[in-house]
Amino acid sequence: MAYDVLYLSQVEKDLKSLNKITIKKLLNRIEKYLAQDPKNLGKALKGEFNGYWRYRWGNYRVIYKISEKEILIIVLRIDHRKQIYK
Repeated sequence: MAYDVLYLSQVEKDLKSLNKITIKKLLNRIEKYLAQDPKNLGKALKGEFNGYWRYRWGNYRVIYKISEKEILIIVLRIDHRKQIYK
């Protein structure tokens, strides 16, 4: 069962700093793979990010929340690994 994917407005701002090829690849990975199995492909975060998940693709990270009730992945941020948790 595939999850629907919802992108918050912050994601649009995050993507503006990336090149078009990277954006296309990242969004394709999210829609094609992560939406199919968000718990096995992602990792649950701890500490102040408890309740959120992260998906790793190269040097980029996707921070998201899973809503089982609505079968929805809410993407909060997409950024380089060095800046994502700031």
